[in-house]
Amino acid sequence: MAILYSLVARGSVVLVEFSASPMNASAVARQILERIPGSQDTHASYSQDRYIFHVKRTDGLTVLCVADDTAGRRIPFAFLEDIHGRFVKTYGRACHTSPAYGMNDEFSRVLSQQIDYYSSDPNADRMNRIKGEMSQVCNVMIENIDKVLERGDRLEFLVDKTANMQGNTILFRKQAHRFRNTLWWQNIKLTIALILLILIIIYVVLACLCHGITLPTCIR
Repeated sequence: MAILYSLVARGSVVLVEFSASPMNASAVARQILERIPGSQDTHASYSQDRYIFHVKRTDGLTVLCVADDTAGRRIPFAFLEDIHGRFVKTYGRACHTSPAYGMNDEFSRVLSQQIDYYSSDPNADRMNRIKGEMSQVCNVMIENIDKVLERGDRLEFLVDKTANMQGNTILFRKQAHRFRNTLWWQNIKLTIALILLILIIIYVVLACLCHGITLPTCIR
């Protein structure tokens, strides 16, 4: 059997415990609870002879289990994570005010069931591997999403630049249109001036001819 004993405690106050072996793990477990510094979150393992005491403390709530040294760390810590989630879901904030062994009658059965599952069911380790793989996939997905969002920011930047370029193009077209209109009007004015000058010259020549005045004399 991989896991032999487990407890849930608030600080050094044991709320529930269960032992699947006649070994006296309770006394050593309490010493470990006293040894954990302050209320900071902790993931640690302590060895004694051929047994390993695995500890997970989160938000002041400590879950501890004892496993033989052949169990490794993956299964015991998966067990601790599972028990922590079940305990918080079952009791909520009540675990912060409950007296010692206040949940022992009810939750010790859960400890017994999960100890048996993680110790003897081969699916336990298989599920933990799947969870680990899923976690890695999620991390990759998050990374990809970040890259997509980053590209989105770049696309927005490019869209802004394109919009500015379009605005500048429209402004340039308007200015070019005004310039063409100005040149057109200048050409019209110049054409009109030339026509008037030609008409004046023609009028002067005709007037001279009508009065019998030679052209050189008329021009003088």
